Amino acid sequence: MLILVINAGSSSIKYQLLNMESTTVVAKGLVERIGSRGSTLTHKYLKGDKTEKVEVEQDFPSHVEGMKTIVDLLTDEKIGVIKDPSEVTAVGHRVVQGESVKAPVLVTKEIKDFIRNISPLAPLHNPANLLGIEVAEQFFKDIPQVVVFDTSFHQTMPPKAFRYAIPDKFYYDYKIRVYGAHGTSHKYVRSQSVKHLNNPEARIITIHLGNGSSVTAINKKGESVDTSMGFTPLNGLVMGTRSGDIDPSVLFYMVRECGVKFEELDNLLNKQSGMLALTGKSDARDVGEMHKEGDSKAILCLDLYSYRVKKYIGAYMAALNGAEAIVFTAGIGENYYQLRSLICKDLEFFGIKLDEVKNKELNSPDQVVEIQASDSKVKILIVPTNEELEIANDTVKLIQENGY
Repeated sequence: MLILVINAGSSSIKYQLLNMESTTVVAKGLVERIGSRGSTLTHKYLKGDKTEKVEVEQDFPSHVEGMKTIVDLLTDEKIGVIKDPSEVTAVGHRVVQGESVKAPVLVTKEIKDFIRNISPLAPLHNPANLLGIEVAEQFFKDIPQVVVFDTSFHQTMPPKAFRYAIPDKFYYDYKIRVYGAHGTSHKYVRSQSVKHLNNPEARIITIHLGNGSSVTAINKKGESVDTSMGFTPLNGLVMGTRSGDIDPSVLFYMVRECGVKFEELDNLLNKQSGMLALTGKSDARDVGEMHKEGDSKAILCLDLYSYRVKKYIGAYMAALNGAEAIVFTAGIGENYYQLRSLICKDLEFFGIKLDEVKNKELNSPDQVVEIQASDSKVKILIVPTNEELEIANDTVKLIQENGY
């Protein structure tokens, strides 16, 4: 059984082809800068027991050309891993915003219309995710397509966590509430964590740190009970280009006193803020290099970034009445030991104590590792996330339930 997982962005297509009988990634890649000059496609494929890489440098005017090249590489006479697109059993898609949908769904016209209609809830993501679905349908005809929503995992949050204290009509008529995001990642790393701990009822705080970042409190039942992202993925932690938590009055003040136009606020907070605003760099690796050199802006940035994470850990310790483990995952969480150190500093009161040597030596693991000190009451784990595998598993389950 071969499952193709697609995560389409506004100018990118990330993909993996998985053999689900062995959960082996037989091919994966990334098309970048779609619609711009200097587009690239990096494609990796399994050849025997080794992974080979091919890089394609050409302009991809649209997602259609990008997907065509992906299919050409997958079916290439010399390096292809399949002979024909019909060998793919199903295609699974990541879509960020699914409103109140609690489980994966098969793609239908109604589902596509639904994703389109709720795009204002995730304007940076849903339109691109939908485009990925529509392009995939052109190349993988008569093959079931499945949508896995990032927000689904957080549908277990209670009203006290997802409601805002604003007039009822905005909730009932306009669906304004906390939705969260990164649910697929939080769900996956939680499952790996309880397996590692041999404790299916472990209370866990999952910390997904990447260009977009979020923290989730997960109870003994494996349910999300609170999460840092809110109505949109803008809320919560400081991110690469997003501000995270901010007093709403600041926005009124910006418009009234600072000459900012109302229609500029979305772009300002989503694309011009966060690490970029504090340092001039949106990539944590660049900020890390500046930090090593003693750059004062980078020092403030990482202090602010880690402090925000620390506050959410404290809040979710309260929400869960304690936790058996905190889990770091995603690009920054798995690979940036200095930030993990800053985040875990001075959390001994909660029973959280980092082993600095393990934290550094076990950086960037390919499996679950523990980095807490021997006298830490709470486990500190690094768990490599695998959203693609989680989407593939959900896709297999759904198509089997529907008789494919």
